[in-house]
Amino acid sequence: MKRVLMLGGTWFLGRRVAERLAERGDEVLLVHRGSDRSSPEVPGLHLHADRHDLARHAARIKEFGPDAVIDTHALTGADVDVVLPVLPEVPTVLLSSQDVYEAYTGLRTGHCLAALPLTEESELRRDRYPYRGAAYTEVPDDYDKLDVEERWLPRSAVVLRLPLIYGPRDWQHREDPILRRVRAGRRRIPVGAANLLWTRGYVDDLAEGVLAALDTRTADGQAVNLGETSTVTIGAWFQQILDAAGSDAELVRVPDDALPADLALAGAPAQHLLVSVARAQSLLGWAPADPAGRVAESVRWHLDHPSPKGWTAQEQAADEAALHSVS
Repeated sequence: MKRVLMLGGTWFLGRRVAERLAERGDEVLLVHRGSDRSSPEVPGLHLHADRHDLARHAARIKEFGPDAVIDTHALTGADVDVVLPVLPEVPTVLLSSQDVYEAYTGLRTGHCLAALPLTEESELRRDRYPYRGAAYTEVPDDYDKLDVEERWLPRSAVVLRLPLIYGPRDWQHREDPILRRVRAGRRRIPVGAANLLWTRGYVDDLAEGVLAALDTRTADGQAVNLGETSTVTIGAWFQQILDAAGSDAELVRVPDDALPADLALAGAPAQHLLVSVARAQSLLGWAPADPAGRVAESVRWHLDHPSPKGWTAQEQAADEAALHSVS
């Protein structure tokens, strides 16, 4: 049995990791702010604290005596600087992102900047703070997982670079661009070339990867990509979602510049984000399940737990305008 301190751990992937730890008998201390999105039902001890105020709780952490740490929600360099002096130097897993690669800049800017598949040795982003000045309320201006990784790696943390994540309790509702149209009874859905290859990952598979990194020391001090082992295009993924939902709606090809905003990924990108997970398979002995089956599981959950966002007249008008462009 391990005593695992989790920074975060009450949302989506972090929640699933905490549940898996509890299921196997580990003791978990979840340090989180108790935000509206946090669930008190997540198993484990709960310490309501902002990570930037963690020093005030040093005695509680010492009393818990963690054997391991999982940092699920470090977004900035400062997020790490404030916790390192408080946390013991024990095996640590950091949840990072594949947005650290230069290919991500290419995807955002419409330029092909990296060869595929991406490995852990692929070029990292040359620009910093990719969301600075953007209107993302969830993302601070100084967000950068590169800053986060640079602080945790010298502590021999396993840095898990995560893909586009989907599955039960996905607060970003990744499948919703299709499922909201299904629920609204849309018979035709506009897409562009829809040939983007962006490695995805099902939340349960990624949780198993986190546990594998926690349980073995073979990847300490290294970055490791997680994700599915085979990836279909965005268009094929949309079709899998429709099939799993039992919908016969048609994906209709329209010009990329006519796409509604929530279907922007269904265009023709200059850069793809296809990654290799060979290192995770080799060092961690980890492998995800078949993606097609995972998509079906995820769709079933989201049909039973629909997002609160309804279908609006403005969105219907945008769809109709896109479809009219090819009629």
